[in-house]
Amino acid sequence: MFINVEHIGIAVKDLGSGEALYEKLLGVASYKRETVESESVMTSFFQINETKIELLQAIDTDSPIARFIDKKGEGIHHIAFEVNDIGAEMERLKNEGFVLLNEKPKIGADHKLVCFVHPKSTYGVLIELCQDIKNVEP
Repeated sequence: MFINVEHIGIAVKDLGSGEALYEKLLGVASYKRETVESESVMTSFFQINETKIELLQAIDTDSPIARFIDKKGEGIHHIAFEVNDIGAEMERLKNEGFVLLNEKPKIGADHKLVCFVHPKSTYGVLIELCQDIKNVEP
């Protein structure tokens, strides 16, 4: 079950410039930076009430974010939804005919297990499912 919009991911060429712009726009500072080696990306998070903005900068020229920026330019990359049980939600979405980009959840930024839904399944919007790692049963 989807709980809420967890964050909106925005691809940027330069994380420092992106942070400066979003600090001015939102009136708050980034609360953390994190590198996600599996995605070849450096992230920076902002929080406004319950919703987060995640800025993403490629750290490898062949990363998904680098390819996205080359193809579409900087801007909204994905919308992430928090879920209670990522495995069950992945199974439900597969049964509904959605195409998932990974077969099982992987570790993402901000202490989350993540899975992506192919944008061809969702009118061109990349959807990320997120579950707090602390909410995963051993």
